[in-house]
Amino acid sequence: MNFPILSLITFLPIVGVIAILLAGGTDDQKNKFSKNVAILISIIDFILSLIVWIKFDSLNKGFQFVENANWITNFVSYKVGVDGISLFLVLLTTFIGPICIFGAINTIDKKIKEYLIAILFMQTFMIGVFLALNLFLFFLFFEGGLIPMFLIIGIWGGERRVYASLKFFLYTFLGSIFMLIAIISIYWNMNTLDIPTLLSSKIPEHLQYYMWFGFFISLAVKLPMFPFHTWLPDAHVEAPTTGSVILAAILLKISGYGFIRFSLGLFPIASEYFANFVFVLSVCAIIYASLVALMQKDMKKLIAYSSVAHMGYVTIGIFSFTKQGVDGAMFQMISHGFVSSALFLCVGVLYDRIHSRLINDYSGVVHFMPKFSLVFLLSSLANVGLPGTSGFIGEFLTLIGSFKVNYIVTMFATSGVILSAAYSLWLCKRVIFGNFSIKQDSNVKILDLDKTETLILFSLMVLILYVGIYPNSILSTISTSVDQSILGFAKNIPSTLITK
Repeated sequence: MNFPILSLITFLPIVGVIAILLAGGTDDQKNKFSKNVAILISIIDFILSLIVWIKFDSLNKGFQFVENANWITNFVSYKVGVDGISLFLVLLTTFIGPICIFGAINTIDKKIKEYLIAILFMQTFMIGVFLALNLFLFFLFFEGGLIPMFLIIGIWGGERRVYASLKFFLYTFLGSIFMLIAIISIYWNMNTLDIPTLLSSKIPEHLQYYMWFGFFISLAVKLPMFPFHTWLPDAHVEAPTTGSVILAAILLKISGYGFIRFSLGLFPIASEYFANFVFVLSVCAIIYASLVALMQKDMKKLIAYSSVAHMGYVTIGIFSFTKQGVDGAMFQMISHGFVSSALFLCVGVLYDRIHSRLINDYSGVVHFMPKFSLVFLLSSLANVGLPGTSGFIGEFLTLIGSFKVNYIVTMFATSGVILSAAYSLWLCKRVIFGNFSIKQDSNVKILDLDKTETLILFSLMVLILYVGIYPNSILSTISTSVDQSILGFAKNIPSTLITK
């Protein structure tokens, strides 16, 4: 296929930005035009990504739809491609895009044109991260996303938005300096930044430890792993609803993708050496974040800490170096994209009506919002990992994979399932059930989901149930690429840790 469909998917949102910037007329006309363009562009982008999925050969071990062009002499090339590991992350990004656009149109009441521009820029950077096949290009997309996210939190966020946006920017930017140093080191030692070439090469063992550490710091901060997680709750609480959706559904997955692609692919010896270190941090994240979630009074903060815990399963699965573990990590990332989006959107629905995120301000919402309550309860059960939902498959596979390697780690990680049930079900009990009570106004009647909210949230529920009941719809496509990744790792590591 000679048509540059991956480049079109990546940069189509920028075309939308240009159209919005060139629009004339009154402010109302500009805003209306901006909304229509953003919706149209995001939907077309999703359709194009579906075409890639349809034409994708799941039995092909290599990268597909590759586009390559010289950019900066022989140092950097514009090279993009997709395999089973990146395909569903691109699909997740283009699916969440229209949801965020519709959500922004319903909830953002100031500078809507500028907000939509920030989201479209964000979509280009996130897609580019998953498609880049040159390390320098990857780094540009990886860092580029900081700017629109910084603006989304800092301009449209809550009362402490400036503090939260600066904290987010400084943590992630400073962490990325280590990755940049590692990339420079790779170039001077391997004389290339081409990712497929590096994946088929062998970086000298004595260099792998330093390079692994450089990538790890950057990826661990953005995931975020314990103890680099402290920026995330503040960012989530202060960000607008759609900003929280982007953070949880997509941005956190960039690091998971990076661990699979680079830590396992480029630094296998170092990855095995530091595996137990990652296990310890992951278990700490699962238990600590779950316990802290139990103590939260703010719904957004509770879900934010829940995300930290769930990303702990992702890193355990990846560094188990097993097919089940890596499959589970990939599945968990995709599932968490659906579940966390639904949960943050549900909190946004309540906030739009009552202007409070405090759990104690609500009780018995089911009496006035039955459709909302159904979605909120189902999302919470998926967050727990109830069988039949997408949340169960990812956790189950990661625990199976880690048990083959270290059953003690698996035992501690399993406790997170119990703790997640505790904070999720307790949240539902306090908000949904009981006698109806809104502490801010005892006479208020809150409306159930409108048509747009129903369409968005029920589409997420359908995906959560469909993927949970038929997980092979995802696993069959990622399987070949995951097998290739594990085999490449095993070829460089003759270790008893590896279970094929």
